Amino acid sequence: MARVELKNIQKSFGLVKAVKDANVTFEENSFTTLLGPSGCGKTTILRMVAGLEAPTSGDIMVGGKRVNEVPIHKRNLGLVFQNYALFPHRTIGENIAFGLKYRGVSKSDTGAKVKEALDIVRLPGVEDRYPSQLSGGQQQRIALARAIVIEPDVLLLDEPLSALDANLREDMRVELKAIQHRIGVTSIFVTHDQSEALAMSDKIIVMSAGRVEQIGAPEEVYNNPASEFVANFLGASNILDVSVSGSDSTSIALDAPYFGTIAVPRDRAVNLGAAKSGKLVIRAEKLRLTNEAVDDKAISAKGVVEAVDYQGQVARYFVRIGDRQFQAMNMIEGRPFDMGAEVTVKINPEDCAVLPADR
Repeated sequence: MARVELKNIQKSFGLVKAVKDANVTFEENSFTTLLGPSGCGKTTILRMVAGLEAPTSGDIMVGGKRVNEVPIHKRNLGLVFQNYALFPHRTIGENIAFGLKYRGVSKSDTGAKVKEALDIVRLPGVEDRYPSQLSGGQQQRIALARAIVIEPDVLLLDEPLSALDANLREDMRVELKAIQHRIGVTSIFVTHDQSEALAMSDKIIVMSAGRVEQIGAPEEVYNNPASEFVANFLGASNILDVSVSGSDSTSIALDAPYFGTIAVPRDRAVNLGAAKSGKLVIRAEKLRLTNEAVDDKAISAKGVVEAVDYQGQVARYFVRIGDRQFQAMNMIEGRPFDMGAEVTVKINPEDCAVLPADR
């Protein structure tokens, strides 16, 4: 059963259309991420599901029931925000128990539920401490414990990791996904961080300017972007205008600047149809730089390294081919290429994706 559904949802603030005709399903027990840049409408969708904003039109369904007019305190939702929103003058136990107090849970049952929630977030025995006595990561776990202690139908997470430092964010995203899997609650996660979305999600909903650009599993959205926006927002991509020069049952031949004819598998050009032109998408990590000579049997071109962004195990190279600069992300074997180095840039046709020219 679909736990949460948005049907033809529109949301306007005056003349500004924040969400435009969104049709989205959040499956039972899934972890779904709303991903996009600031102002794309992802937080507005979360707030409408929570009952903090009313849609201008359309229906919000939870568990098969329309909830547009149901107030937030009757939706049985768990909410986790970026700033934790803990009460500083209440103990951890009192913070976690806050939602239970308004649900008529007895004192003895409240204590047991608080202990269970603390065990789930791996912070047992801190009931009598105060938020100021805990680290940022621990406070975020307490905010999560407070959200799950009420056994919500849906867990809503609004950029909950963005206030943490980089290392702690990586640890917490693993922990958060593990907790969600353990308790099996339908979760809707909002972020602008592509790596978080790819690492944590069962499904990603990519948004831009109020519209849903693409919905799919992380590997599907990353490897088969539905638009140039998705290709550029999720990772670094090189996009070339190409023309179709032929096709057969297994591949489509594309004439690409700098590289000549590239026979791309048909399943990498699913949206192209009978178009005579398109856009070739090559992820930065799929461009391979070598010292080898250009091979007529391979898809390759000569280039010059213009800049190097050293990142430890990998390097991001900015490579000039003709009048165009390309990005390449390569593992470092030995030492990275130097600025000014002449390199051969290779492409594997199976690593490419193809979009229609108007996407």
